[in-house]
Amino acid sequence: MEKKATTPAPKAAKAPKDPKAKGKGGVLNPAWVIPLLFVIALAIYIYVLGAPEHFIDGDHEKGPAPGDYYGIVYKGGPIVPILMTCFLIVLVYTIERLITLGKASGTSNVDAFVRKIRSLLDRNQIDEAIKECDKQKGSVGNVIRTGLEKYKLLTTDTVLDKEQKMAALSKEIEEATTLEMPMLQKNLTIIATLASASTLIALLGTVIGMIKAFAALGASGSPDSAALATGISEALINTGLGIGTAAIATISYAYLNSKVDDLTYSIEEISMSIQQNFAAHY
Repeated sequence: MEKKATTPAPKAAKAPKDPKAKGKGGVLNPAWVIPLLFVIALAIYIYVLGAPEHFIDGDHEKGPAPGDYYGIVYKGGPIVPILMTCFLIVLVYTIERLITLGKASGTSNVDAFVRKIRSLLDRNQIDEAIKECDKQKGSVGNVIRTGLEKYKLLTTDTVLDKEQKMAALSKEIEEATTLEMPMLQKNLTIIATLASASTLIALLGTVIGMIKAFAALGASGSPDSAALATGISEALINTGLGIGTAAIATISYAYLNSKVDDLTYSIEEISMSIQQNFAAHY
């Protein structure tokens, strides 16, 4: 009778960590960031802009003190805290993206890293290039290291032909890039959306202000000049805040998007060099 093996089965190897999961931990979740920023904006609107010292005799009804811009902005009405929230969201996510993209670039200048890797590839020094990726870190270093490791593995492969090896190398780099890109582009959509949404929100505040102004004109008897001025002032305050926020969001999105494009171009440039080098030597 055949004896059963008594050797315990080897433990299953731990699955490698998904690079995409690593990127998720470093971003601010809009589900809690946006409500928190709205609470902060509302607190600033009520307790800072609406503080009694910014108004004549401390009375909101008497209007802001002469030349007091805090009180003037407060009189912009209930749309003001929403616009302030939009501004804070743009500010917070711009800073968050700058930090994230800075980490994604790595520890040294990306252009210098690209030149160094290409120089090492020209001399077919793959191990040295991998060490440089370990020093560089970040998304660029991670993707290129993945490509170089695959390169090294394929040099010892005796099963695949050259065309199959080229396809496998290209696929490996493409997959590594695909895993890193969502982390680079995360939350850019929020900034892009606010570039147009803040203008529409401001338009709503402008319309509300103009409705109040025309209501004062249509009042029975002589028009209430104070109410007319208040309505027009509210409309212009909302317009100013909305346009300012939209302008900052547009500039921020364009700059951050260009940074992502630069990183993507650097990755593609080195990836092409890796494939060309492999084609030339193997």
